[in-house]
Amino acid sequence: MSRGIGNRTVWWWISLAAMVVMVVFLLYPLLTILTGSLGGGDRNGWAQLLADPRYLEAVRNTLVLAAAVTSLSVCLGVPLAYLASRYEFPGKSALALLPLIALVIPEVIAAQTWLMLVGNNGVVTRALRSVDIILPSFYGWPGLIVSLTFTYYAYVYISTLAAIRGFDVQLEEAARSLGTSPVRSRLKVLVPVIMPSVMAGALLVFTMVMGNFGTSSILGGKVRLLSVMTYQAAVAEGGADPVMQSTLASVAVGLIVIVLFLQRWILSRGRYQVVQGRNARPVPLSGRQGWLIGGAAGAVVIVSLMPLIMLVTGAFTVSRGPVMRWGEWTLANFERLLLTNPTPILNTLIYSAVATLIGIGISTLVSYMIVKKKNLFTPALDYLSTLPLALSGTAIGIGLAMSFNSGWLHLTGTGAIVVLAYVIRRLPFSMRSASSTLYNIPDSIEEASISLGVAPVPSFFKVVLPLMVPAIASAMVLTWAVTVSELSASIIVYSGGRETMPIQIYKLIDSNLMAQASAMGVLLLAVILVPIFVATKLFRVELFSSR
Repeated sequence: MSRGIGNRTVWWWISLAAMVVMVVFLLYPLLTILTGSLGGGDRNGWAQLLADPRYLEAVRNTLVLAAAVTSLSVCLGVPLAYLASRYEFPGKSALALLPLIALVIPEVIAAQTWLMLVGNNGVVTRALRSVDIILPSFYGWPGLIVSLTFTYYAYVYISTLAAIRGFDVQLEEAARSLGTSPVRSRLKVLVPVIMPSVMAGALLVFTMVMGNFGTSSILGGKVRLLSVMTYQAAVAEGGADPVMQSTLASVAVGLIVIVLFLQRWILSRGRYQVVQGRNARPVPLSGRQGWLIGGAAGAVVIVSLMPLIMLVTGAFTVSRGPVMRWGEWTLANFERLLLTNPTPILNTLIYSAVATLIGIGISTLVSYMIVKKKNLFTPALDYLSTLPLALSGTAIGIGLAMSFNSGWLHLTGTGAIVVLAYVIRRLPFSMRSASSTLYNIPDSIEEASISLGVAPVPSFFKVVLPLMVPAIASAMVLTWAVTVSELSASIIVYSGGRETMPIQIYKLIDSNLMAQASAMGVLLLAVILVPIFVATKLFRVELFSSR
């Protein structure tokens, strides 16, 4: 038994400490937002929300955008996942790039490169204009839907692909042996089994679109959206509006929570589980059919890769202010960033490294207690650790800025609040990876160590932790990748001299300095990709399963 004070074990006290941290830095900022929306007397935030058609329009537009992007992501991701798992066709290996594309291309870079391609002065726009073909403006609904769909559909693809590859094909074969047509057998047998994974991917896309700030701000044009109006209320030139920023952030949180409960209700109505079975062997497709499917899949991958192609091209292109001189090459964009203002790069490296280490440390301890050392606090810890999934980055940033702007813990204006925003925003990512391996570690291993006289905490570090190292390494790399690209929370809490690379890219785009923004984007991708390459190639860390 774990030693402790009185009847309390050591892990009980550690759980209590973790609970205090969660309450102070996660629950308290959320409650600050909710209570802040009730300020203003008779003209509280909710009254202003209902009285002003602009806010209602923003809520409606956000829901429509999230539904449209989610639907298109499912329409792209599910068929691609089915083709990749059931058929062999020319160019299929290119689909393996989709998980990496989803991981490494930050939303602000995707929005920027779409503008460079089909914006008002984009490459394609100017080429077509030279032959008297005028494209409609990419700003507004077209740009939002296209850019966000090709940014997020890979999440549906990844979750669906894993579900189809884990499906027992013998169930389909049994249905067909009873006279069911192939199409009907897939609809009646395959679809219900993979539906939870499809729903999980769709939910992730929906919530990410709801909380998206970078793309919405850059491409939104005159379309009012909740995240952008929340940001504007927080950083208005005439002074922040704490009541409305709290109200709009509360609306975003409430909408995402409703979606989470709706998904849980839908999935609870029918659960299907396959214990074991035989995977389907991919069917080779040749001739015209194979090339047609391969061409369609390849086109999707090429469009998905277009941001990377445009980014690298733009980074080495000569520019004169906002005017890019395509076909003329230079290194001046990198020189200007590295020599004139390297602060965003240094800030990104320092803040992300500290946040990743803190996040992994918290996730490892908390996930261990949730799985192995259940007590009074672990159910609440389990819930609170997933709570950031229901919070947009803008809401997290506003909550932190309002909670720690004064008083006993004044963090505003320091790098610590940026690190804190990173840790909270990405906590669910590291928690999921850290906890996944614990279910496969027998309790008897740790119990044997304790029976030999080793104290509980040293037993964890000497016995359990080494077995968790592969999962922790994978979680660390993934957490790093999604942390360095974070924008929507950090842009709320940062102060002068605390800019990160995504914030600097956003500011350069806002100033229409696309060449410098591209150069900074290439450097950001290098910061993301180098650790991934080192982890996967040198240390054999598995990030994505290919089976």
